[in-house]
Amino acid sequence: MISATIPINEEFRLEALRSLNILDTPSEKEFDEITSLAAFLCDTEIALISLVDSDRQWFKSKHGLDVCETPRDVSFCAHAILDPENPLIVEDARKDDRFKNNPLTTVEKLVIFYAGIPLVDKNGFALGTLCVIDSKPKTLSKKQLESLKSLANQVVMLFELNKKNTDLEKVQSKLKKRNDSLREFARVISHDLKMPLANIITTTDLLKLILNGKLDEESSEYFDYIKTSSFSMSSYISDVLDHYESDSLLQNKPEKFDLNELLQEIVDLLSIKPDFTINFPTANTIIESNKLVLKQVFFNLIANSIKYNDKEQIEISIDANEDENFYFFRITDNGMGIPNDKLDTIFDLFTTANTTDRSGNKGNGIGLSTVKKLVGKLGGSIKVTSTEKVQTTFDFYIKKYN
Repeated sequence: MISATIPINEEFRLEALRSLNILDTPSEKEFDEITSLAAFLCDTEIALISLVDSDRQWFKSKHGLDVCETPRDVSFCAHAILDPENPLIVEDARKDDRFKNNPLTTVEKLVIFYAGIPLVDKNGFALGTLCVIDSKPKTLSKKQLESLKSLANQVVMLFELNKKNTDLEKVQSKLKKRNDSLREFARVISHDLKMPLANIITTTDLLKLILNGKLDEESSEYFDYIKTSSFSMSSYISDVLDHYESDSLLQNKPEKFDLNELLQEIVDLLSIKPDFTINFPTANTIIESNKLVLKQVFFNLIANSIKYNDKEQIEISIDANEDENFYFFRITDNGMGIPNDKLDTIFDLFTTANTTDRSGNKGNGIGLSTVKKLVGKLGGSIKVTSTEKVQTTFDFYIKKYN
């Protein structure tokens, strides 16, 4: 028996293998289906996905074999990875000087025929093989060998896909930690800044009262500016907090409720004035969903329809439909509209479509970003269409709880 030599790139090859984080992982259906198919196509007793580690070969998938690994010094696959570009075919190991005294051949009488296709990653490192084994001499047809090569390519693709998924999970974990930190930061900032802002607003009103009759018009305007800016900053802080705390709403369980009753609650909260007309869906729709989340979505959209409206008589219409899997909603207003060059970015955080709202205040671009996030969490999507100076329509849907 002749043990395989160590590849010249062994250190880097092992680094590439271990970067996959696949050694000693449980069996997976996708890999097991490949070895089962390989054994069938090649008409062999055994098929393996073998990864050559520093001192062993470990089987990610095995068909027709019970053991999970064998020592590297008796490994046929350790020979196969020495020539990554070509398959290793051993039709009768008893006649091959490299293997004729191999215990897997002479004692176990397990490996007489061997065919291994090196599993080569995108950097050219041979990580192991897809191999088929039989306890009697065999030959493979050209078609069988080509099929085995195709299956080996699929194994490498699965390795790469698994690594990408693992890397993605790590990124998602880091993003979650950062998002949690931002949420905590927003909570602290909200508490630490809103109280001083409230004090500024109160002090401004008090000073104007004390100095009543002693301020000229310009000085009075400065006081008004301080108060307006403080209210604007307080609103901005509240919106940031709502954005980062919106996920907490998703913890509520779904419940059944009347959509029109929910919309009436929102109208009452917004203190709709006589110059507003809001049309509810003609038929009462019973919804089964996360009520608080849907309430937040409608509240933001209706509030925006009111804020960004330049008409004397504001009109908002709300429609609702459903099918077996989804609820569909539409909110249309006769407001300022959204410029065409803003439609693609209107749901991005800190992006606004208009310079100022109905009261002359500038938006902060947080509300619609929160809406999009909440709708997505409910298994849906939202889109907007608009004609500037005429109307804006938001269409969105959410998934039913089945």
